[in-house]
Amino acid sequence: MASVVVVGSSNTDMVVPVHRIPRVGETVLGADLIIAAGGKGANQAVAAARLGAQVTFVGAIGGDDFGGARLADLRAEGIDCEHVRTVAGVPSGVALIMVDDDGRNCIAVSSGANAHLSEEDAHAAADSIRGASVLLAQLETPLPFVHAALRRARDAGATTVLNPAPAPANGLPGDLLALVDVLTPNEGEAAGLAGHDGEPEALAHTLLERGVGAVVVTLGERGALIATADGHETVAAEPVRAIDTTAAGDAFCGALAVALAEGVTLAKAARFASAAAARSVTRRGAQPSLPRRDEVDGV
Repeated sequence: MASVVVVGSSNTDMVVPVHRIPRVGETVLGADLIIAAGGKGANQAVAAARLGAQVTFVGAIGGDDFGGARLADLRAEGIDCEHVRTVAGVPSGVALIMVDDDGRNCIAVSSGANAHLSEEDAHAAADSIRGASVLLAQLETPLPFVHAALRRARDAGATTVLNPAPAPANGLPGDLLALVDVLTPNEGEAAGLAGHDGEPEALAHTLLERGVGAVVVTLGERGALIATADGHETVAAEPVRAIDTTAAGDAFCGALAVALAEGVTLAKAARFASAAAARSVTRRGAQPSLPRRDEVDGV
């Protein structure tokens, strides 16, 4: 079984479906509130587990009802939660989300316990990281925590995948990028990290020059661009009617990690990931939308 360690955030998502995203200062009426499990790290861990990987999650929750519920959700998916730390006196992470009729969203995140993750949490999970084929990380947690986990994984010979979301306004340090085997930004994140606008190929080229092993730029309904030192190619997206794109990127990253852990090529892994993302946008919610293996194989 493919072994994946996911280091990252766990949140409770509070989602309001609206006809359109309100302008600044405007109030719009929405449909019934949806409360669901979320957080980029937890979403990607669940995506990988549902697609057949043996998954360990490294993260933090608060000592509140939200935290307890999210921990129970992860365990129910068969995810190893030995390295999920409870931070006393701190709320669990929460995301406030609006989703419009076209499936587009806007999200505000209150990090809570996620902001308390540190290098020590990565070091405490060293044995699990050493046993993994792939380590998958994002940026909803402090950078020193992410950096330490990537370093541990690189030293252990695991494939490192970083989803640079949300992308820091001042970019990422070169010594961190040098630890990344596969970087998975969307177009906006790629432009922010590259420091310039341009076509996805140009953005990916800049990121390769900064030390990343490979770049997979997700392009939404246009698929994904794969770029390596040997060149680039585009993977087409399956045409579907999007209802909610909230966790599409997380479905993509979780699936990519599983496929890489199974030893397939990056191009084949990206096609598998694109199929998983396509399935996810046809359902509402973050973790509730994530597909299982039988929904993706053969697509």
